[in-house]
Amino acid sequence: MSGVPQEEPRQSPGAAVTRAAAEDGAEEDLRALFGQSSAVFAYLAGPAHMLETANAAFFAAIGGGERTRTGLPIGQLMPELVEQGFIAVLDGVYRTGKPYTARDARVLLGEGDRTREAFFDFTYEPRLDAGGNTIGVRVIGVETTQVKHAQRLTAEHRVLLEQIARQAPLADVLDGMARAIEDLAPEEVLVSVLLADADGKHLRHGAAPSLPGFYNEAIDGIATGEGVGSCGTAAHRRQPVIVTDIGTDTFWDDFRDLADKAGVAACWSTPILARDGSLLGTFAMYHRTPRAPQEADLALARVFADTAALAIERHQAEEARQAAEAREKAARDDLAFLLNASTSLTSDLDAVQTLQRLAGSCTPHLAPLCAIDIVEGGRVQRVAAAAPTERQQTLLASHIPVYDAADDAVARVLASGISEVARRTPTGSGPWQELDVTGYLCVPLLDRGTAFGTVTLLSMGEHTFDGHTVALAEELARRAASAARNARQYTHRVTLARDLQAGLLLPHLPEVPGTDVATFYHPAGEGLDIGGDFYDVFPLDDGRWAFLLGDVCGRGALAATTTALVRHTARAVAPLLPGTEAVVQAVNRALINRPAGHGTGFVTLVYGQLTPTADGLDIELVRAGHTLPLHLDTHHTAHTIDAFGLLLGIAPDPHVTPHRLQLRPHESLLLYTDGITEARSPDGRQFGEQRLADALTSAPPQPAARHVIDALTQAVHAFTGGHDIDDDQAVLVLTATEPRQIPATPPI
Repeated sequence: MSGVPQEEPRQSPGAAVTRAAAEDGAEEDLRALFGQSSAVFAYLAGPAHMLETANAAFFAAIGGGERTRTGLPIGQLMPELVEQGFIAVLDGVYRTGKPYTARDARVLLGEGDRTREAFFDFTYEPRLDAGGNTIGVRVIGVETTQVKHAQRLTAEHRVLLEQIARQAPLADVLDGMARAIEDLAPEEVLVSVLLADADGKHLRHGAAPSLPGFYNEAIDGIATGEGVGSCGTAAHRRQPVIVTDIGTDTFWDDFRDLADKAGVAACWSTPILARDGSLLGTFAMYHRTPRAPQEADLALARVFADTAALAIERHQAEEARQAAEAREKAARDDLAFLLNASTSLTSDLDAVQTLQRLAGSCTPHLAPLCAIDIVEGGRVQRVAAAAPTERQQTLLASHIPVYDAADDAVARVLASGISEVARRTPTGSGPWQELDVTGYLCVPLLDRGTAFGTVTLLSMGEHTFDGHTVALAEELARRAASAARNARQYTHRVTLARDLQAGLLLPHLPEVPGTDVATFYHPAGEGLDIGGDFYDVFPLDDGRWAFLLGDVCGRGALAATTTALVRHTARAVAPLLPGTEAVVQAVNRALINRPAGHGTGFVTLVYGQLTPTADGLDIELVRAGHTLPLHLDTHHTAHTIDAFGLLLGIAPDPHVTPHRLQLRPHESLLLYTDGITEARSPDGRQFGEQRLADALTSAPPQPAARHVIDALTQAVHAFTGGHDIDDDQAVLVLTATEPRQIPATPPI
């Protein structure tokens, strides 16, 4: 139907008549083809481009109504085409006889408030008479406005999804979404996104780039409920609410003056819902004049409400992740603090030195100032003080509370055995003004429920005590009291410690098929206290064997109780539970649920199960905060086994991860406690993990389990110079042996 006209050969009159008839027939065919089509079709005649005929789609595209007329020049019927250059193009086609084709041509149809933007693929073709002369122009086109808008919508939507995927700030995503919709809408629209509070009872400003600031401030925090504007009602109903005329709708009775001041007259609000149906916010489209939505408007609202839901849920998930990480970091910091403080508290058997270390551990982590008092011979003595400067420490150490004074915080806590906290200076006399004290926390040191001392933490300046600090201080005080009590009772435990220690160890090692087992145990000091290191090996069903080695925080009778609890719990539940992780979880529950009188210390543990095979030993183990096990392979190389897991007895879930390995014949698995790696040389250096690995590789080739232990203990003894060790030492070695040869059955 299009093409460049070419010079034609001369024809006889009869041929000309035949050709004219063919042209008329072709035009009739076109009229029949496009008469009811969605494609636009029109015939223009003469140089004035008189509209002779057009199909219904053409009149609908140009606006219908008064424009549904023929017999007028197209420039008169559609004067807006003149300034846009379309009449000039028609003139060119008429003058040259050459067709003109355009793709996605933009045209503004209508005038004034009725102007709309449209896009067309169209062709202008010359109409020829029987003599080949141009008598008009034929217009054939297809409106691509919706396709164009869909492409723009898709592009904008893709940009928003990319922003969400790369976790752009929620405010940026919502603001960009609002602006994109305002640009895409064929008529002026003002977009607003409100975000629901966690309880879903109020809506907060999220994004509204084109609404006045005073309007956004006024509706920030509105309640969700029936009749609270379009958005409050939509949030309450969890359904779209369409208000076509704010001036008459009762939902806007309380906000009509505000809407009038903002220049908005219609509001369509769609609730933004999470995947579980909970309220996330609302998506609203405002208009300057009363207006009812078309289906395309509602579809647009649904698409972007879903997009907003995705952005908000992603934002909430990221906030939850960051909060969880912050809590986890705080828990790790607290645990590290308690570990360091506990190590310091248990490093000496002198009660006064233990409490002095306690004061040093409290500052500045818990408070700027710390004082520790104990009762001796019916009087209070200040045994430790810590402060930022020497002058402040001297001043604090010189103050002695009055034991029986009713207005003294230390006296009250000693009497009640209950912590006391206040955001003011302590009652009673003291150097509070000189030290700029603004608050205090006094925690009792208890021995069998009776306070024998106090830990007083003092605030300075803007520092305050929160519940977290109080709990941490009380936990540290409990540990310090236990350490001090152990130190004070040190001389009374020699016999008991030795007897209990013997009862907590295996009297002899079992014979494990396919496995060479050897152990080493050396308590710290001269056996004057009960150690916290332990090990065990016992059989399970189906030819499997369980093994464990661990360390209990602290020493003494409570440590023995915890050690027994761990060993007996493991022996009881291991035959009943499916794997290593479940057994350790059960041990942790037993520690968490133990009576308060049985201790609160944590436990480090390596627990595993082995199965003898024709190729050696199949092992599955978990590590709960313990030192890293070592694998001595056939190449005589020692590898650490880094299986993740937290300490036991601290949190409900230690998050242990099973680790599997295979020991081939003559390969060994070494479990040890930190008494090995923390053994010190005369000049204070620690034995460390590297010397441990070097000691293993110094063992003879294909060593037996006992050879591995001998090589390790000899290296430690040489490093420490034979001096007494500061911590218990326990080692468990499992070595895979050559599989037994089973004689072949002779043929019958």
